[in-house]
Amino acid sequence: MWLGNRKGATRRVVAVGLAGVLLLGACSSSGGSSSGSTDKALLIARSMDINSLDPSRAYCDTCQIYMTAVYETLIGLAKDNTTLVPRLATKWEGNAAQTEFTFTLNPKAKFSDGTPVTSADVKFSWERLQGLQASSSYLVSTIKSIDTPDAQTVKVTLSQANSAFLAQVNASYLGIMNSKVAIAQGATIDPKTDKAEPWFLANSAGSGPFTLEKYQSGAELRLKRNDSYWGTKANFPEVVMKQTADAVTQRQQLEAGSVDIAMQISNDAAKGMNGNGVVVSQVPSFNFVYLALSPGAKGGEKLTPKVRQAIRLALDYKGLIDATVGGAGQVQPSPIPNGFAGTAGLAAPAQDVAKAKSLLAEEGVTDLTLDATFPSLNVYGVDFTTAMQKVQTDLKAVGITLQLNPVEISVWADKIGKDGIPVTMLYFAPDHTDSSQYVQYFGLLKGSQWQTWARTDVSQTQTDLLTKAFAEQDATKRADVYKQLAESMVADDVIIPVVNPNLFLAARSDIKGLYYSACCNLIISDLSRG
Repeated sequence: MWLGNRKGATRRVVAVGLAGVLLLGACSSSGGSSSGSTDKALLIARSMDINSLDPSRAYCDTCQIYMTAVYETLIGLAKDNTTLVPRLATKWEGNAAQTEFTFTLNPKAKFSDGTPVTSADVKFSWERLQGLQASSSYLVSTIKSIDTPDAQTVKVTLSQANSAFLAQVNASYLGIMNSKVAIAQGATIDPKTDKAEPWFLANSAGSGPFTLEKYQSGAELRLKRNDSYWGTKANFPEVVMKQTADAVTQRQQLEAGSVDIAMQISNDAAKGMNGNGVVVSQVPSFNFVYLALSPGAKGGEKLTPKVRQAIRLALDYKGLIDATVGGAGQVQPSPIPNGFAGTAGLAAPAQDVAKAKSLLAEEGVTDLTLDATFPSLNVYGVDFTTAMQKVQTDLKAVGITLQLNPVEISVWADKIGKDGIPVTMLYFAPDHTDSSQYVQYFGLLKGSQWQTWARTDVSQTQTDLLTKAFAEQDATKRADVYKQLAESMVADDVIIPVVNPNLFLAARSDIKGLYYSACCNLIISDLSRG
């Protein structure tokens, strides 16, 4: 996922080939063993990318952690990262056409203020997410209506078949808020009248094992254990995420014992870390960093299909992986990451400088200069400035000059929303286990995030293929459709993945239960000290 204006960066009953990932836990409602209980706070070092703490507007890697801790979803994910398990709902069922789904809520579920979680809260939470048309609203885009025949029953009718709907329900952004509290603080389903976001920056209204204690932008996010939690209470009384921009500083803090977990350790920083009270493990991930080309942006007029293809062919993918993560990563052929349905058998990206030059010559393009404004971030161990400098070098070899302009994320967001940016770099992590999320976010569908930002024509082919994938009940056939979608998005040359980095899990040796979660990033309630 990544933050934006109105984007689409999406879970379903059938797994999508994630079994190969090393997982030590799951998105379940359990809060961990009480034997790991402690009076000492859990301290986490990470560079926080928070765009909002409003559950209908939040959309970022840190937001996944926050939402999972504070706002519970109806269903979770078992340790196999495949099987859906109860959370706020005790059971659910769908019709054969995958257009109607019914959820039965747990009557024991309560919000942090002690009031019961009801079907009215689910209805308001999902309708507000849909109505505000924020970053994660695409997750509920197929909802036509929500009926609440009684306090424990939620019946959802979709506008079309959607094989990914249960997977989407599992995404952290579909967490449920206390509707009465939210409405009292100005929450509505209309972006023109909704005024609740400032309140959500200082307060929370969820049913999860933690509540928001304090958020200070650029400094820390502080959570407090919900001692009235209706499920198994969390082991830590308090969790503090400390803003720590770079991997070297995170390592220093971890080795000094001033934090318990360092979340963005790079390959270089990880060398020699094991020992002296610190444990580091390297696992594959579905996270990736990508180059994005926007032909409709101001200054991007010469980014024709052939020029975009030339840029893709000019890139030294192995060199990018070596330069950014020291080889600790993989190439990724398409915007659908390795391991998801539709990626088996895709041709790996490869550099072809001669072909790139030939394509540029065919277009009559020489000495092309492009604005390359990008957020100055270090994400998944990838320093964006380092990565963009390598991209700049590669493109210079074929006659394209990038004017690198690293900026604060807020400046970047304002620029891409107003005029667009011809060449930029961003990152993405999964919201759930279905491949549809990548089509809805990166595909050239009407109103998708990158159709909006790239200012390109809508692809009717991709629109029709996604509808076909949603309607297909056979997992193998559905994967075939997603492969066609992946190939189509590769051919667009709008989104060019440059590195799929491995993830370094780094913590003090007494921290138990740390793992990479494909839906939720880090599940704090599963952690303990012992």
